[in-house]
Amino acid sequence: MGNFSKQVAIITGAASGLGLVIAHKLLNEGVHAGLLDINESMLRDEFAEYKDHSEIVGLDVTNEDEVRNAVYKVIDRFGKVDILVNCVGITGMTNLRSHEVSSENLQLVFNVNFMSCFYTSKMVLPYMLANNYGRILHISSIAGKEGNAGMLAYSASKAAIIGMTKVQGKEYAESGITVNALAPAVIQTPLVDAMPEIQVKYMTDKIPMKRCGTLEEVANMAAFIVSKESSFTTGFTFDLSGGRATY
Repeated sequence: MGNFSKQVAIITGAASGLGLVIAHKLLNEGVHAGLLDINESMLRDEFAEYKDHSEIVGLDVTNEDEVRNAVYKVIDRFGKVDILVNCVGITGMTNLRSHEVSSENLQLVFNVNFMSCFYTSKMVLPYMLANNYGRILHISSIAGKEGNAGMLAYSASKAAIIGMTKVQGKEYAESGITVNALAPAVIQTPLVDAMPEIQVKYMTDKIPMKRCGTLEEVANMAAFIVSKESSFTTGFTFDLSGGRATY
């Protein structure tokens, strides 16, 4: 892996789950990082040892103004942004058929999972364009490729992320900026722990390796995707599914 020591990253959802482990991985590799999450106190607890290398921002990622101000804050502190990793996400209500899904819950899941990725990428892209360099990684899901029964809001929002990744990858392909997505299958996180057991079993049974992915596996893949070495892949959705996705 390349040297991240002079790079600046912004990571959303950094207080827990995938965001937490990816943030630790990149900080350990030498980045300066803007760490964004609604739970500011948890961010401060988790990253106390990195105060000289991190800017902690508590915010609501569904609020475009708050996202804009958060990016400004990171830029003011570190002067640029090279990497954006969008990890924030919720499943919403699950184990429901489509006619049972509430419009309010569907909108909430889209706001958190999709709109937050749009807001953050919209804000950082002008800075990346000015430097002719950038790496954007949106965390999607295998559910966004295949659709999980009982998870309409989550599956559709993650599919929307894949669609945006394809568009952004094409739009900025000649600018030194890559935009990719990562589609994990079931990863052992607090998000998964909170889901109904029947829903988790439905997803895990589809994995040929017959196990959940680990947070470390996600962090290692993410670090490669946002590295300088990963320079000829854009608009692509990387698989992390234990063999579930074969296309």
